[in-house]
Amino acid sequence: MKISVRQLIFAASMLLLSRSAPAQWLGYPTAGIPKTPDGKPNLDAPTPRTADNKPDFSGMWGWINIGKPCLAACNDTQISREFINLAATLKGGNPPYQPWAADLAKKRKGEQGADPNVHCMPRGAPRIWTDDYYKRIFEVPGRLIILTERNMQYRQIFLDGRPLPDDPNPTWNGYSVGKWDGDTLVIQTAGFRDDLWLDANGNPLTEKGKLTEKIRRPNFGTLEIEITVDDPKAYTAPWTVTLKEPLILDSELLDYYCLENEKDFPHMQKQ
Repeated sequence: MKISVRQLIFAASMLLLSRSAPAQWLGYPTAGIPKTPDGKPNLDAPTPRTADNKPDFSGMWGWINIGKPCLAACNDTQISREFINLAATLKGGNPPYQPWAADLAKKRKGEQGADPNVHCMPRGAPRIWTDDYYKRIFEVPGRLIILTERNMQYRQIFLDGRPLPDDPNPTWNGYSVGKWDGDTLVIQTAGFRDDLWLDANGNPLTEKGKLTEKIRRPNFGTLEIEITVDDPKAYTAPWTVTLKEPLILDSELLDYYCLENEKDFPHMQKQ
Protein backbone atom coordinates (compact mmCIF):
# COMPACT_ATOMS: atom_id res chain seq x y z
CA MET A 1 0.00 0.00 0.00
CA LYS A 2 1.32 3.43 -0.97
CA ILE A 3 1.45 6.16 1.69
CA SER A 4 1.05 9.83 0.87
CA VAL A 5 3.21 12.64 2.21
CA ARG A 6 0.32 13.90 4.31
CA GLN A 7 -0.22 10.43 5.78
CA LEU A 8 3.45 10.31 6.80
CA ILE A 9 3.22 13.75 8.38
CA PHE A 10 0.06 12.78 10.19
CA ALA A 11 1.59 9.55 11.52
CA ALA A 12 4.71 11.35 12.71
CA SER A 13 2.72 14.11 14.37
CA MET A 14 0.56 11.57 16.21
CA LEU A 15 3.65 9.75 17.40
CA LEU A 16 5.60 12.80 18.54
CA LEU A 17 2.73 14.95 19.75
CA SER A 18 0.27 12.41 21.07
CA ARG A 19 -0.46 14.41 24.20
CA SER A 20 -1.26 17.59 22.30
CA ALA A 21 -2.89 16.00 19.26
CA PRO A 22 -6.46 16.89 20.32
CA ALA A 23 -5.45 20.56 20.02
CA GLN A 24 -5.29 20.06 16.25
CA TRP A 25 -9.01 19.16 16.19
CA LEU A 26 -8.55 16.29 13.78
CA GLY A 27 -11.85 14.47 13.57
CA TYR A 28 -13.87 17.36 15.03
CA PRO A 29 -17.13 17.62 13.04
CA THR A 30 -17.26 20.43 10.49
CA ALA A 31 -20.20 22.71 11.24
CA GLY A 32 -22.93 23.66 8.81
CA ILE A 33 -22.73 20.62 6.54
CA PRO A 34 -25.97 19.75 4.71
CA LYS A 35 -27.07 16.15 5.18
CA THR A 36 -28.84 13.55 3.08
CA PRO A 37 -31.95 11.83 4.51
CA ASP A 38 -29.73 9.07 5.91
CA GLY A 39 -27.57 11.59 7.77
CA LYS A 40 -24.51 11.56 5.50
CA PRO A 41 -22.84 14.77 4.21
CA ASN A 42 -24.63 15.97 1.09
CA LEU A 43 -21.76 17.26 -1.02
CA ASP A 44 -24.11 17.70 -4.00
CA ALA A 45 -26.17 20.25 -2.07
CA PRO A 46 -26.48 23.78 -3.50
CA THR A 47 -23.52 26.12 -3.39
CA PRO A 48 -23.35 28.12 -0.14
CA ARG A 49 -23.47 31.88 -0.57
CA THR A 50 -22.16 34.94 1.19
CA ALA A 51 -24.27 37.84 2.46
CA ASP A 52 -23.96 39.55 -0.95
CA ASN A 53 -25.18 36.36 -2.69
CA LYS A 54 -21.81 35.39 -4.17
CA PRO A 55 -20.57 31.79 -3.99
CA ASP A 56 -18.79 31.18 -0.70
CA PHE A 57 -15.42 29.48 -1.33
CA SER A 58 -14.60 29.21 2.37
CA GLY A 59 -13.49 25.81 3.55
CA MET A 60 -10.61 23.34 3.42
CA TRP A 61 -9.88 21.82 0.04
CA GLY A 62 -7.88 18.81 -1.08
CA TRP A 63 -6.86 17.42 -4.45
CA ILE A 64 -7.97 14.67 -6.82
CA ASN A 65 -5.69 11.66 -6.51
CA ILE A 66 -4.39 9.91 -9.59
CA GLY A 67 -5.11 6.19 -9.74
CA LYS A 68 -1.79 4.96 -11.06
CA PRO A 69 1.93 5.76 -10.61
CA CYS A 70 2.57 9.33 -11.68
CA LEU A 71 6.04 8.84 -13.20
CA ALA A 72 8.61 6.07 -13.39
CA ALA A 73 10.33 7.65 -10.40
CA CYS A 74 7.11 8.40 -8.52
CA ASN A 75 4.94 5.64 -7.14
CA ASP A 76 2.81 7.69 -4.75
CA THR A 77 -0.79 7.30 -5.90
CA GLN A 78 -1.87 10.09 -3.53
CA ILE A 79 -0.30 12.86 -5.66
CA SER A 80 -2.44 14.68 -8.20
CA ARG A 81 -1.39 14.32 -11.82
CA GLU A 82 -1.37 18.13 -12.15
CA PHE A 83 1.19 18.32 -9.34
CA ILE A 84 3.45 16.18 -11.50
CA ASN A 85 2.50 17.87 -14.78
CA LEU A 86 0.08 20.80 -14.88
CA ALA A 87 -0.35 20.20 -18.61
CA ALA A 88 -1.24 16.51 -18.18
CA THR A 89 -4.75 16.96 -19.58
CA LEU A 90 -3.57 18.79 -22.70
CA LYS A 91 -3.22 16.88 -25.97
CA GLY A 92 0.10 15.08 -25.79
CA GLY A 93 0.57 16.10 -22.17
CA ASN A 94 2.76 19.08 -23.10
CA PRO A 95 2.09 22.82 -23.27
CA PRO A 96 2.96 24.77 -26.47
CA TYR A 97 6.63 25.31 -25.63
CA GLN A 98 9.00 27.85 -27.02
CA PRO A 99 12.03 25.74 -28.09
CA TRP A 100 14.22 26.88 -25.20
CA ALA A 101 11.45 26.17 -22.70
CA ALA A 102 11.02 22.62 -24.00
CA ASP A 103 14.76 22.05 -23.57
CA LEU A 104 14.67 23.53 -20.07
CA ALA A 105 11.73 21.38 -18.98
CA LYS A 106 13.48 18.26 -20.30
CA LYS A 107 16.68 19.23 -18.50
CA ARG A 108 14.87 19.94 -15.23
CA LYS A 109 12.95 16.68 -15.42
CA GLY A 110 16.17 14.73 -15.90
CA GLU A 111 18.00 16.27 -12.94
CA GLN A 112 17.21 14.44 -9.74
CA GLY A 113 16.59 16.84 -6.89
CA ALA A 114 16.42 19.91 -9.14
CA ASP A 115 12.86 20.83 -8.18
CA PRO A 116 12.96 23.80 -5.74
CA ASN A 117 10.33 21.93 -3.74
CA VAL A 118 13.00 19.36 -2.81
CA HIS A 119 15.02 22.17 -1.24
CA CYS A 120 12.06 23.51 0.74
CA MET A 121 11.71 26.61 -1.43
CA PRO A 122 8.22 28.08 -1.95
CA ARG A 123 6.27 26.29 -4.67
CA GLY A 124 4.47 29.37 -5.98
CA ALA A 125 0.83 30.27 -6.60
CA PRO A 126 -0.07 27.69 -9.30
CA ARG A 127 1.34 24.81 -7.28
CA ILE A 128 -0.71 25.72 -4.22
CA TRP A 129 -3.71 24.36 -6.12
CA THR A 130 -1.97 21.10 -7.06
CA ASP A 131 -0.03 20.61 -3.82
CA ASP A 132 -0.31 17.32 -1.96
CA TYR A 133 -1.21 19.40 1.10
CA TYR A 134 -4.57 20.78 2.11
CA LYS A 135 -5.38 24.45 1.68
CA ARG A 136 -7.95 26.57 3.48
CA ILE A 137 -9.74 29.53 1.93
CA PHE A 138 -10.99 32.51 3.90
CA GLU A 139 -13.05 35.37 2.52
CA VAL A 140 -12.86 38.75 4.26
CA PRO A 141 -13.99 42.16 2.99
CA GLY A 142 -11.81 43.15 0.05
CA ARG A 143 -9.73 40.01 -0.25
CA LEU A 144 -9.59 36.23 -0.43
CA ILE A 145 -6.86 34.48 1.55
CA ILE A 146 -5.48 30.99 0.94
CA LEU A 147 -3.51 29.24 3.69
CA THR A 148 -1.54 26.08 2.97
CA GLU A 149 0.03 23.51 5.26
CA ARG A 150 3.41 23.48 3.59
CA ASN A 151 5.76 25.93 5.32
CA MET A 152 2.71 27.83 6.60
CA GLN A 153 2.51 29.56 3.21
CA TYR A 154 -0.21 32.04 2.34
CA ARG A 155 -1.56 33.86 -0.69
CA GLN A 156 -3.64 37.06 -0.87
CA ILE A 157 -6.06 37.90 -3.68
CA PHE A 158 -7.29 41.50 -3.52
CA LEU A 159 -10.92 42.12 -4.41
CA ASP A 160 -11.03 45.85 -3.62
CA GLY A 161 -10.70 47.10 -7.20
CA ARG A 162 -6.98 47.89 -7.16
CA PRO A 163 -5.01 47.33 -10.40
CA LEU A 164 -2.00 45.07 -10.74
CA PRO A 165 1.23 46.94 -9.87
CA ASP A 166 3.04 48.57 -12.79
CA ASP A 167 6.56 47.55 -11.73
CA PRO A 168 6.27 44.76 -9.17
CA ASN A 169 9.12 43.30 -7.19
CA PRO A 170 9.10 39.67 -8.48
CA THR A 171 7.83 37.07 -6.02
CA TRP A 172 6.96 33.37 -5.93
CA ASN A 173 3.21 33.98 -5.68
CA GLY A 174 3.08 37.11 -7.81
CA TYR A 175 0.44 39.78 -7.22
CA SER A 176 -3.23 38.84 -7.53
CA VAL A 177 -6.38 40.88 -8.06
CA GLY A 178 -9.85 39.52 -8.66
CA LYS A 179 -13.35 40.50 -9.68
CA TRP A 180 -16.66 38.70 -10.00
CA ASP A 181 -18.18 37.67 -13.31
CA GLY A 182 -21.54 36.31 -12.22
CA ASP A 183 -20.80 33.31 -9.99
CA THR A 184 -17.19 33.06 -11.20
CA LEU A 185 -14.28 34.79 -9.46
CA VAL A 186 -11.77 35.85 -12.14
CA ILE A 187 -8.24 36.35 -10.79
CA GLN A 188 -5.35 37.99 -12.66
CA THR A 189 -1.83 37.38 -11.36
CA ALA A 190 1.50 38.79 -12.56
CA GLY A 191 4.88 39.78 -11.12
CA PHE A 192 6.45 36.32 -10.84
CA ARG A 193 10.10 35.44 -10.42
CA ASP A 194 11.88 34.30 -13.57
CA ASP A 195 12.87 30.83 -12.34
CA LEU A 196 9.61 29.23 -11.25
CA TRP A 197 8.42 25.68 -11.86
CA LEU A 198 4.73 25.20 -12.67
CA ASP A 199 4.93 21.55 -11.65
CA ALA A 200 7.32 18.70 -10.86
CA ASN A 201 7.91 18.23 -14.60
CA GLY A 202 9.79 21.52 -14.63
CA ASN A 203 7.43 23.39 -16.94
CA PRO A 204 8.65 26.98 -16.58
CA LEU A 205 6.92 30.19 -15.55
CA THR A 206 8.91 33.36 -16.24
CA GLU A 207 8.71 37.01 -15.22
CA LYS A 208 6.67 37.63 -18.40
CA GLY A 209 4.03 35.16 -17.30
CA LYS A 210 0.48 36.00 -16.31
CA LEU A 211 -2.10 33.68 -14.83
CA THR A 212 -5.85 33.90 -15.16
CA GLU A 213 -7.72 31.77 -12.65
CA LYS A 214 -11.49 31.32 -12.78
CA ILE A 215 -12.85 29.85 -9.56
CA ARG A 216 -16.31 28.33 -9.28
CA ARG A 217 -18.13 26.26 -6.68
CA PRO A 218 -20.74 24.26 -8.64
CA ASN A 219 -22.05 22.52 -5.54
CA PHE A 220 -21.35 22.29 -1.82
CA GLY A 221 -18.49 19.81 -2.05
CA THR A 222 -16.57 20.82 -5.18
CA LEU A 223 -14.26 23.66 -6.16
CA GLU A 224 -13.34 24.18 -9.82
CA ILE A 225 -10.26 26.16 -10.79
CA GLU A 226 -9.67 26.97 -14.45
CA ILE A 227 -6.07 28.12 -14.94
CA THR A 228 -4.80 29.86 -18.07
CA VAL A 229 -1.03 30.29 -18.39
CA ASP A 230 -0.10 33.19 -20.66
CA ASP A 231 3.69 33.41 -20.79
CA PRO A 232 4.94 34.45 -24.26
CA LYS A 233 8.54 34.06 -23.18
CA ALA A 234 8.09 30.34 -22.46
CA TYR A 235 5.11 29.32 -24.62
CA THR A 236 3.90 30.04 -28.14
CA ALA A 237 0.27 30.49 -27.04
CA PRO A 238 -1.76 30.64 -23.83
CA TRP A 239 -2.95 27.28 -22.51
CA THR A 240 -5.70 26.31 -20.11
CA VAL A 241 -6.38 23.46 -17.69
CA THR A 242 -9.22 22.86 -15.25
CA LEU A 243 -8.84 21.36 -11.77
CA LYS A 244 -11.55 19.97 -9.53
CA GLU A 245 -10.91 19.79 -5.81
CA PRO A 246 -12.98 18.15 -3.05
CA LEU A 247 -14.13 19.75 0.19
CA ILE A 248 -12.36 18.23 3.21
CA LEU A 249 -14.53 17.61 6.27
CA ASP A 250 -13.82 16.93 9.94
CA SER A 251 -10.14 17.86 9.70
CA GLU A 252 -7.81 20.81 10.07
CA LEU A 253 -4.54 22.12 8.65
CA LEU A 254 -1.44 20.44 10.09
CA ASP A 255 1.47 22.63 11.11
CA TYR A 256 4.26 21.50 8.78
CA TYR A 257 7.62 23.13 8.15
CA CYS A 258 9.83 21.61 5.47
CA LEU A 259 13.16 22.36 7.19
CA GLU A 260 12.17 21.07 10.61
CA ASN A 261 14.80 18.74 12.14
CA GLU A 262 17.44 19.66 9.56
CA LYS A 263 20.93 18.61 10.66
CA ASP A 264 23.23 20.44 8.24
CA PHE A 265 23.85 23.65 10.16
CA PRO A 266 26.20 22.18 12.85
CA HIS A 267 28.39 20.79 10.06
CA MET A 268 28.73 24.04 8.14
CA GLN A 269 32.12 25.66 8.34
CA LYS A 270 32.09 29.12 9.89
CA GLN A 271 33.22 31.87 7.60
